[in-house]
Amino acid sequence: MATMTQSDKVFRYVRNHILEGTYTPGAKLKLNDLAQSCEVSLGAVREALSRLSADGFVVPEAQKGYKVADISPEELIDLTNVRISIEGLCLRASIERGDIEWETGVVAAYHRLSRLSEPSDDDPLRVNENWSIAHGEFHYRLVCACGSPYLLRIREQLYAQAERYRRLSLPLKTSMRDVDGEHKAIMEAVLGRRPDEACELMSRHLNKTSRILLESHLFSNR
Repeated sequence: MATMTQSDKVFRYVRNHILEGTYTPGAKLKLNDLAQSCEVSLGAVREALSRLSADGFVVPEAQKGYKVADISPEELIDLTNVRISIEGLCLRASIERGDIEWETGVVAAYHRLSRLSEPSDDDPLRVNENWSIAHGEFHYRLVCACGSPYLLRIREQLYAQAERYRRLSLPLKTSMRDVDGEHKAIMEAVLGRRPDEACELMSRHLNKTSRILLESHLFSNR
């Protein structure tokens, strides 16, 4: 197991706080405060923020350091459309190439996810971190047999960016949405080796989250 560097520590700390909503879009990130909180050097903080900038989580400001990347309806629409395209490529290739071990992994990941609640027990407006981890694992297992490391890396970056928006949608979701049913339908189409159906269901799944956010007042003050 690789040893976590100081830069890795700051990277995870800031990324997690952005995803959890502790660091809100547009918030200033103070290097000295981060160095103190993580008990690392300023150099490690700068390196971590540079990595986060490359991933689109933070943006540099001339002579001012960094701030959390903003959100916008235009970015959400673009991100969702690109995700649908990339997920579709990965999904079709996995269905074509996947073996029994891949199928077993998909089923196991769905089983774990379906046993967890998305909202946190402590705060129904915040995501359950265990659910979030299981959710990421399920979506990864669906596409991991695609055979292209490059596609998977692109997909991973898009997934991470979309996670910011998905978490914001949790308080806006209505009881009418059956997320578990959506996941189950995708899994069944994948295991049934029906790529057209699987990709259509995935497209609807991703678009639903996007539509919830776009129809809300989330962007009204931006």
